[in-house]
Amino acid sequence: MAKKLVLVVDDEESVRQFLYDVLTDENYRVETAVDGRECLEKLMKLKPDVLVTDIRMPEKDGFSLLEQIKSAGLNTPVILMTAFGTTEVAIRATKLGAFDYIVKPFDLDEFLSLVQRAAAQTETVATFQPQDQIDEPGGINMIGSSPAMQAVYKDIGRVADSNATVLIQGESGTGKELVARAIHYNSSRRNKPFIKINCANLPDSLLESELFGYEKGAFTGASSSKVGKFEVAHEGTIFFDEIGEISLATQAKLLRAIQEKEFDRVGGTTTIKVDVRILAATNRKLKQSVMEGGFREDLFFRLNVINIVIPPLRERREDIPLLVAHFLAKYNKEFNRQVRGFSEGATKLLMSYDWPGNVRELENVVERAIIMARGSIIVPEDIEIATAEKKQLFDPGSPGEQNLPLKQIVADVERQVILRALEENNWCRTTAAKALGINRRSLYAKIKELGIE
Repeated sequence: MAKKLVLVVDDEESVRQFLYDVLTDENYRVETAVDGRECLEKLMKLKPDVLVTDIRMPEKDGFSLLEQIKSAGLNTPVILMTAFGTTEVAIRATKLGAFDYIVKPFDLDEFLSLVQRAAAQTETVATFQPQDQIDEPGGINMIGSSPAMQAVYKDIGRVADSNATVLIQGESGTGKELVARAIHYNSSRRNKPFIKINCANLPDSLLESELFGYEKGAFTGASSSKVGKFEVAHEGTIFFDEIGEISLATQAKLLRAIQEKEFDRVGGTTTIKVDVRILAATNRKLKQSVMEGGFREDLFFRLNVINIVIPPLRERREDIPLLVAHFLAKYNKEFNRQVRGFSEGATKLLMSYDWPGNVRELENVVERAIIMARGSIIVPEDIEIATAEKKQLFDPGSPGEQNLPLKQIVADVERQVILRALEENNWCRTTAAKALGINRRSLYAKIKELGIE
């Protein structure tokens, strides 16, 4: 891999020389400039991977230089150096698009780590191509071309035009509501109401009146009559999200409404008939709840006429690039950002993670990364995922390998841990040593001892 080029700008010769020595020791190519004018000349000519510049300089300060670089459309990541770490400096540097800033006198390892992360912005980047979008009614965007999702689309197509009750099952965050909306907006009821009820968010005391409405004086505070969701959804679709959360008492009343398409308002005596289609979703295993007595068997069978199961994201990893591209475009537009894509390390992290929160978690991670990214490329440090879910640093090996001498086992483990740290830190020994909690000299000695090239 070609050495990365760093351009250092400072009006003090001692600072330029110090940073030149430090960076060349870390295997960077280094050019220097004494002021903003010379910096712009070298920037256009050399196109460095990273620009490190002081803020306070004669003629053109670091902020003016940064503004000029951004207005010229240059994507060079800029690290600002300042002797004043004030709130104003921090906010202004961030708003102007600096990759980061560092306060003098700074810790050398921190500085080198910052340069290494900034240099990663010019690495090969995965931009992810979004799949062609069709403007679906209701603003539905179902993303995925994997065989598992193709099967879901086919199920939606088969059941949409019927009036059959559908039970949608899947883990939290898989997109159960999207499936329900897709069924409704592809049915003959598409121009009628789609009413969603989140059963988990309503206490049982309120759920019945929310579903069926109530008459004036039915309970304390009922100063007037209220129409329930079933009446509002007449001729349309009613979607029960997290249906497994409702109590047995409400389940009995819901069963009548679904089965007979009729109900009484709370405190009322007149039976009201409605024409509604029922869709329900749950992340619970309802069959198990039935066996345990927590869910009525008759209601389960009434809901489970058609069953659609949405696969978790870990079982359709090939859809991750499409989803990431969709969220990248969405949040670039929403936050007025120009993030181009993900570094190789960040891409590997996205593809290897198991996503216990599924598509919802992926969207949250991409949204945060776009907001927090210091440059136009998202690197692993910008991605916040649960470390408990990450893979172990090394594979303990097969049982047969446990017959090796203890010294050899320890050396093999050390080698794997050090190699992983070096890989994750772009082979920068300084940041790898920091990640391992040892000093650079100790790491160099171990690299030599273990024969790591």
